[in-house]
Amino acid sequence: MVEYRIDRHSGVATYVQIVQQTKQALRLGLLVPGDRLPTAREVVEATAINPNTVLKAYRELEREGLVEARRGLGTFVRRSLGTAPAGSPLRGELDAWAARARESGLDRDDVTALFTAVLEKHFQGDPS
Repeated sequence: MVEYRIDRHSGVATYVQIVQQTKQALRLGLLVPGDRLPTAREVVEATAINPNTVLKAYRELEREGLVEARRGLGTFVRRSLGTAPAGSPLRGELDAWAARARESGLDRDDVTALFTAVLEKHFQGDPS
């Protein structure tokens, strides 16, 4: 099951953070079709956010066809995204790179800027 982490200082709406984190879990294979998302109550207890915020995020995911609400049972994953499983060798290489970047004195914003620049170079014009 996914555990949501809300960054209140990010400037990103809370419901959007839930949507993004769910999509990331789908891309990494941490959530697969048939998995149940945490209930709104469980998310509220873990994050201290408004239940309507969780429901708004889940409605957005449902609108995109990624999850479906089943009355009295919960919200379940309908389909996955991407093909980058959590155990991919590429993830290991990226993890090692991030560790080296941190050891060399780069902070999170520096790493984000560097990685984004590289992504832009390699994925120019890619709509995804």
